[in-house]
Amino acid sequence: MNIGTNGRTLFPVLVVTISLTLTFLVIPGFQLAHAQKTSTVNVSNESSKLIGAGLAFGLAGAGAGIGLGFVGAAGLAAISDNPKMQSRVFIFVGMVESIAIYGIVMMFIILGQ
Repeated sequence: MNIGTNGRTLFPVLVVTISLTLTFLVIPGFQLAHAQKTSTVNVSNESSKLIGAGLAFGLAGAGAGIGLGFVGAAGLAAISDNPKMQSRVFIFVGMVESIAIYGIVMMFIILGQ
């Protein structure tokens, strides 16, 4: 499996997405075309929470999915060589899946504030 091409395209996309998100949230006078002026304080707080929760859950889920692909492939190879390794492979799979659970917990913490 060649991760070089995937890593080269994934990293710039993440950098651009995060930088644009921070640009639109941090610069107070910067606004896109709006039909009418609304209360920007409440809207900005709610949109920041939603963007942060989405990033927390999405990036944790994507990272867990990529990690689970590698761990699952290596685990299946290890089990095919030695069936006694099954319990250890399940532990490693559980460790990788816990990253997604941490993302869900962070999403609920961000939305609960």
